Amino acid sequence: MPIHTRYPDYAISTDPARLDVTVIHAFLSQTYWSPGVPRAVVERAISGSLCFGVYHHDEQVGFARVVTDKATFAYLADVFILDAHRGKGLSKWLVQVIVDHPDLQGLRRFLLATRDAHGLYRQFGFTEPGNPKVFMEILRPDVYKQAQPSGRD
Repeated sequence: MPIHTRYPDYAISTDPARLDVTVIHAFLSQTYWSPGVPRAVVERAISGSLCFGVYHHDEQVGFARVVTDKATFAYLADVFILDAHRGKGLSKWLVQVIVDHPDLQGLRRFLLATRDAHGLYRQFGFTEPGNPKVFMEILRPDVYKQAQPSGRD
């Protein structure tokens, strides 16, 4: 699994065994894009994605995942750096490592959604869709608030 180092104290790895799902879930469950997301959903999302962990020594301090077929399409999701480690260029470094990843080269479309980080992503070539009318979605913003099935009929 590739490991990229930037500072003596930080590393980025795509090794799924290094991911700290407790840290990832704790952060994601408090975000504007996935409030209350159940841990089981985070675990499923991780298992179906190419994941990038950012580590300060052995402690996970950042994360991103890419949903991709590794041939034509990718969707960048769940990008974060913990507050205590922000302001050090780690987000830029993480996005650079992602867009340079060998499995993500030659894609026809690479998407993401953000409410407040357009400036970060523009630095790496992301722009608003040229023809937004071709995109459609099913959006269920309150899906994690719905009652979870009990498993009994």
